[in-house]
Amino acid sequence: MDTEHTKAVEDLYFNFLHAWNERNSRAMAVHFTEDGEMVGYDGSQAFGPEEIHAHLEPIFSSFPTPPYYAKVKSVSFLSDDAVMVRAIAGMVPVGKTELSRELNTHHTVIAVKNDEKWFIKLFQNTPAQFHGRPELLEQMTEELRALLPK
Repeated sequence: MDTEHTKAVEDLYFNFLHAWNERNSRAMAVHFTEDGEMVGYDGSQAFGPEEIHAHLEPIFSSFPTPPYYAKVKSVSFLSDDAVMVRAIAGMVPVGKTELSRELNTHHTVIAVKNDEKWFIKLFQNTPAQFHGRPELLEQMTEELRALLPK
């Protein structure tokens, strides 16, 4: 696919993360299809924009969620109207200045085009544990550290 479609899909992902960073559950939920699914860092699942909003709202109101710093690793078009985005992301806990390795994650997004606009069909947030391979965790952290403001 051309760079225009790739940019549109990357913008969808980064706008979704921006809504997280703003702690805005409604803004996050509107990026999903009506039957979209979100699988959270802890394995919890929410389906459709209303349930996703209802799932996220108490998290934002009860916890000081740290912002994401993310990098898209690949965009793979499955068809003209479906795409898979793979990204890595890390978080700097509130009150800290460094990434917390324990919060590194892999993001997978399946997006579909509906009326010329892209929406998230599936967002999967998988902790990057790299059990027994600390060098991979360090490599990922270094890659994400480059995204932090100087």
